[in-house]
Amino acid sequence: MNPAAPTDLATPGEVAEAARIVAAAGLVEAFGHVSARAENGFLITSTRPMGAAAADDIHLIDREGRAGDGAEDVPLETPLHAAIYESRPDVGAICRTHSPAAVAAGAAGSIPPLAHGLAGLAGEVKLSDRVDLVTNIEAAREVAGALGSASCVLIRGNGSVAVGRNLAEAVVRARYLEERCLAGEGLKPGDALDAETLAIRSEWFEKEVVRAWAWMQWRYVGDS
Repeated sequence: MNPAAPTDLATPGEVAEAARIVAAAGLVEAFGHVSARAENGFLITSTRPMGAAAADDIHLIDREGRAGDGAEDVPLETPLHAAIYESRPDVGAICRTHSPAAVAAGAAGSIPPLAHGLAGLAGEVKLSDRVDLVTNIEAAREVAGALGSASCVLIRGNGSVAVGRNLAEAVVRARYLEERCLAGEGLKPGDALDAETLAIRSEWFEKEVVRAWAWMQWRYVGDS
């Protein structure tokens, strides 16, 4: 999946749908958030339960990280989204999750070996040593720097972040980051797919992302 600038901007309803899918898939519980780039900033979920998110729960944030409607129920880590959008023009959506296996991998300070084909849908994974919440722009730029040009970053002791050109790609990456962490438990780095095998396997990732997103919509919100 080569980086490409996002083309279609998501609606509040689409961000809410993605939030419900992320919650139903078990990638978040009380904490986590989803965002998508907007014309003059980005849209982000509120602090209300993501599993019940509706369009009215989505807030417009300007490029400085401020809620356009003056809302007080925006996530504490909104600066994290702002910093990633600032540093990554190719990113159109972000999923901040706390799925169990990814949390455990981050807490262990290790990136699980990629030993399972579909787990490659998570893309390149990096590690951030930050433990505290990312509540200011300096901390946010630190984590954005750890993410770099990768698709996901495990934050030590504090969940993970998946990015994509659009909501579908970001959500699928978050889901398959969890699968990578599950499949990689107990494996050694030498057990990972070698570069040649991964290159061959990755030929199908683009189509598999589309199929995985369609399945997640069907499975969790009933869309066809």
